[in-house]
Amino acid sequence: MAGLTRFELAWRDRPQEEAAHFNPAFCGELLARMINEFHKRAGGAMPLAYAFVALPLVLHPGARKALPGTANTAFASWAGENTTMLSTLPDRTLRLRPVTREALMFLAQLDAIKVSPDGVMVGKRPIKLGTKPSATTDDVDAMRRAAGLLGRWFGNQSDSAAVLQTLGVRV
Repeated sequence: MAGLTRFELAWRDRPQEEAAHFNPAFCGELLARMINEFHKRAGGAMPLAYAFVALPLVLHPGARKALPGTANTAFASWAGENTTMLSTLPDRTLRLRPVTREALMFLAQLDAIKVSPDGVMVGKRPIKLGTKPSATTDDVDAMRRAAGLLGRWFGNQSDSAAVLQTLGVRV
């Protein structure tokens, strides 16, 4: 296994916490929540780039705690108040790119999402997201809530390029 990156290791060879939080099914559920809430709010496809900033914002405890309490929060003012956290977002986004890609492929294989030139939308067989699993933790519940909030919040924004630029993504 010499020379493999941590994301190229078999799941059984990864640290237990990493396998729990970075596995395609869990990350796919988080992305599906975001995509579903975005669609409800905006009525269309979510820009694909939003999926790549979602997991770094939702999985990282500090970033998750910095997210606003409601989707009606002004994006520019929130960004101005969270410059320190946002300064590390591009690096986290790059490091989690393989995880996000794998989760998106997992969802696409299940036909839970559809990727088009317009972005990402709910697929023909969406994941059922309404029920709370019996085995969960406060941390996992917070991640699920944050993913839904991001979908609603980003769905409220009229200019996706400005959002991405504010988050440090070059467009």
